[in-house]
Amino acid sequence: MSNSDDIRAMFFDECSDLMESLFEGLTRLEEGVPEEDTVNAVFRAVHSIKGGAGAFKLADLVLFAHKFETVLDELRSGRLEQDDKLIPTMLRAADHLTHLVEVAQSESEINHSRGTELLAELNAYVDASVLPEAEFTPMAMDFDTMFMPPTPNETLEIEFRPHAKLYHNGHDPLLLIDALHKQGALSVAIDLDAITRFENYDPDAPTLKFKLTFLASEAKRLIKENFEFVDGICDLTITEFTPEIAVVETAAAQSQPDPLVVEPSPTKALDTSPKTSGFSGRGEPANATLRVELEKVDRLINTVGELIINQAMVNQRIEQLNLANDSDLWSDMADYKVLARDLQEGVMSIRAQPVKPLFQRMARITREAADTSKKSVRLVQVGENTEVDKTVIERLADPLTHMIRNAVDHGLENGEGRKAAGKAEVGTITLSARHMSGNLMIEVADDGGGLNRDRILDIAISKGLVPRNAELQDGEIDKLLFLPGFSTNKEVSELSGRGVGMDVVKTAVQALGGRIAISSALGKGTTFAIVLPLTLAVVEGIVISVAGETMIVPITAVLETFRPKKSEIFRLASGGRVLSIRGEYVPIVSVAGCLGFEAGMADPQTAVLVLVENMDHSRFALEVDSIHDQRQVVIKSVSGDYGTIPGVSAATIMGNGQIALILDVDHLSNKENVVASMPPPPSQTASMSNE
Repeated sequence: MSNSDDIRAMFFDECSDLMESLFEGLTRLEEGVPEEDTVNAVFRAVHSIKGGAGAFKLADLVLFAHKFETVLDELRSGRLEQDDKLIPTMLRAADHLTHLVEVAQSESEINHSRGTELLAELNAYVDASVLPEAEFTPMAMDFDTMFMPPTPNETLEIEFRPHAKLYHNGHDPLLLIDALHKQGALSVAIDLDAITRFENYDPDAPTLKFKLTFLASEAKRLIKENFEFVDGICDLTITEFTPEIAVVETAAAQSQPDPLVVEPSPTKALDTSPKTSGFSGRGEPANATLRVELEKVDRLINTVGELIINQAMVNQRIEQLNLANDSDLWSDMADYKVLARDLQEGVMSIRAQPVKPLFQRMARITREAADTSKKSVRLVQVGENTEVDKTVIERLADPLTHMIRNAVDHGLENGEGRKAAGKAEVGTITLSARHMSGNLMIEVADDGGGLNRDRILDIAISKGLVPRNAELQDGEIDKLLFLPGFSTNKEVSELSGRGVGMDVVKTAVQALGGRIAISSALGKGTTFAIVLPLTLAVVEGIVISVAGETMIVPITAVLETFRPKKSEIFRLASGGRVLSIRGEYVPIVSVAGCLGFEAGMADPQTAVLVLVENMDHSRFALEVDSIHDQRQVVIKSVSGDYGTIPGVSAATIMGNGQIALILDVDHLSNKENVVASMPPPPSQTASMSNE
């Protein structure tokens, strides 16, 4: 990859940060926070994008950013008064700016008609008679030749010992060193052997000696220029580089160099890096970042996953030795387990990113959907700094887009409908994220009319999706929305009506190992809730046995485990069974029966029950043979080789090398699996009997 390709990639990475700052500032302005710093930050973001785009000859991006920047300049100078339409116009302009950046990066087609309309709107805010707009011509740059070093780099070793007269004349050795380190890559160390003991210290006979390693183009000339003012009042020895001290050449040494610190024995290094330097005057943000290729991080995560599997295997082998509990090997194994867990959590945190950029993208989708449907919509974002695995964020974009468009098109009433219902003319969609029991919870809620369940059921019957005599509970009717081809729209529009939407959402969420649920109140609105793992690499689970097979129940769905008494289990007239626990009846689901192991179903007298809760907060009890352990396991997908397996979300490799299935708790709670229905009224309790 050439220098220009590298810098071009850096430009688009920087654009992501600048667009985030741009939308954040515009959102604050939309909320009525008239801060001068906010307007300046928005202006700088657009200006920086324009400058970078000009260097790469991205004419469409430059011209639009220039017009956008002109309006912002008018606003920050006070020559432009903010009205009700200005911020919405600038938000749409920011959307188009994002589109232009994405198009430039992917080299795809530009939506020129959209840009023309926005340019006309921006032009309306520029008063040419008051401030003529200057012509702007971007200057392109040749990065490949720009960063070619004029001469080869030199690496020199320097011994520098100031004399007493150097100090008497007012010179500061650290200032001399700092001036040198600004011109190349520099390491600084103090020779401790040259320092006398404190009781023998003589301020008139300084013994401090510095050892420097300097890398730069024309290094000898630079050293001579820096030390010519102290010639004769210091000892200065310059030698060619030797392997004793290793210096790595970086691109920074050719442009804006940062120091390289080494610590040769027996000297002690003096760190002159920007973070710790006390004399250079250059600061570095506390949260310094390092860009790493995603592929390298993925390889590291896979390696850590294999390490966890190896740790489980070693643990299994030790168990087979039947060692005493106080054995040193068990203690070492416990340390190994802790270190593996810490390493795994540290690596996962590298991929963790806030959902803020994703939420900002959804704000753009909301505005586009509102314009298309001719509705007034406001998006409220909550918990945008919640962090989750980068892969999860990337794969959430499509399902969230469907949900936002569905909320605008189906959920919210039009202006007249909202007025008739006594609501504000502007509809509100709330997009929120939070951590919940080790998972990520994302909710899309609207304050619209809610689900018309009678209509949903009628449509499902007319399409042959459910029998005509079906009697469904509200939750079961809600789930009909996720059936393939289901749509409540009579006409095909730009947003919906093609029978593709919520089934895609459910499929995408399940592919992420997540669950989705609906809650709705007629006339008040609808909320779609998605629960996802924070990472796609590992899961904490309970190890169980079912029909002789080892399986995993994700711990996030488990409420408690217990061995029930015979008096707590009742058989219904329908043939199903329920568990009486703390005053309520909970359906019992045989895992073996659900997965087709009828011959190996658990013995009701010795079975163990795992009480779980699904997305709609309903509870049921999984009947299993036994519970072995709680542990963290590495997720291995099975859908690629075997497709969707009912009741199974993924698989893992146990310590003994055996493959264990990870159960899909939501599927196990389906009506066809939960044979038992809700408890009958008190007058019908005679139809229930103890097993």
